[in-house]
Parts: sequence; C-alpha cells; structure tokens
Amino acid sequence: MSGHLLLAGGSEFGGQMAAPDRLSIQLAGGPDAPIAIIPTAAAPDNNHRRAGENGRRWFTSLGATNVTIVPLVDRDSASEVSVVEQIREAKLVYLLGGFPGYLCETLRDTPAWTVMLAALDAGAVLAGSSAGAMVLCQYLNDPHGQGTTAGLGLIPDAIVLPHHNTFGQGWADRLRDLLPTATLIGIDEETAMISDGSAPTWRVHGAGDVTLYQPGQPLSHPQRYLAGQELHLQPPD
Repeated sequence: MSGHLLLAGGSEFGGQMAAPDRLSIQLAGGPDAPIAIIPTAAAPDNNHRRAGENGRRWFTSLGATNVTIVPLVDRDSASEVSVVEQIREAKLVYLLGGFPGYLCETLRDTPAWTVMLAALDAGAVLAGSSAGAMVLCQYLNDPHGQGTTAGLGLIPDAIVLPHHNTFGQGWADRLRDLLPTATLIGIDEETAMISDGSAPTWRVHGAGDVTLYQPGQPLSHPQRYLAGQELHLQPPD
C-alpha cells in the first residue's frame, strides 16, 4: 500500500477537521487533485444528497477545486461503469458517515471497492469518517443492525469506536469481551489519524485524542495520543 488511510471520528465537516483534511488534499496532490465524495452510508435514511453536498462545500472551502459527489447508494450503483470510473480517477476518496453495516455490505466485493483498493495501492488517499472509518477495519460494530461483524479488512485485528469523546467509549466493555485479541481504536469527533503510507505508523490530527485499548491491557488504562503524536497499531518491524 503506497497511499494513505485517514480515519476520522465524526463531525467531519467543520472545526478542527480542517487540519487533517488540508493535509489529505496535499497528500492527494494539491488543490486540483480529484476528490470523490462517497455518501453511501447516508442512503438508508435518504440523507445522501445533503451529506454529499456538505462534503463538497467543505472541501471547496479548504481550497479544493475538483470535488465530485459520486452517486454510489446501493450495490447496483457500486457496479455502474460511470460510478467506477469516477472513483478510479480520484486521488482522494472520502467515505461519509451514516449506517456502517449498510456501507460495508454495499461495497463488499464490488467493482467500486476494487477500484478504491487500486487507487490506494497507486498512492491515493482513502478516507472515512465515523461509519466510513469503521468499515475499513477487520471488525465492525453495527449499532443499527447485526452487531459485531466483519469489516472490509484493511486494518487487521482492529475495530473503530467513532465519536469516542461522546458515546463511542461506551462500546469498549462489550467489544473487549467480544473481541479479546483486537485493538479498539477510539477516535474523538473532529479528530483524525492518518497513515504514513507504510502501516502501522499513524499520526493524530485535529481537536481531540485517539485512544487505543490494546488486547491484554485493562480498559481503565488505555493509550491516548494527542494531535501531532505518532502511534503504532502493532509493534513496528
């Protein structure tokens, strides 16, 4: 993987998310780099159009000049040639928040997901906030449906707890019992962690903390990382 992953904890379009998102624009190639906003997770409650427009306005406000809302809302559209081509051309692909289980099953084993992986391998930024971040790990907690299920697997032995500073930390006890060998990644709102292109090294950006609940360690003593600090999801080689 030569590209970068961005995991955000929610409240993604405003405030101190400007710092990680400006960095993601730079990593994608600068203000003219093509950005694809993927509003799939907001489709179950018919909120995808508004969510997509919010994303377009936000990245435009940060200086981006080539922002597209990709009409990927179900498994049929995840196979449409026009949708796949828009994603293929993007240097920054951003998965919005909403319903994580729906997003995961809409993307799994589709041409759209295949080209996202290809873009990442070619150096693009693949970003997700809240539900969008949750689906990228090996495990996924779906509060709207099936409970703890398989995610899309880009980050092994891990699960994201978004909105950690509001309600996400309340998931930790149950998820530790269900996934005793996984790292629980708590990400505060208006906060993101960005990989340096060579997992497992990441850096924190934004307003809050990233909290790691490591397997075998008590939940009462997690590892907390502030903006600017580097973290490793597993021991570096």
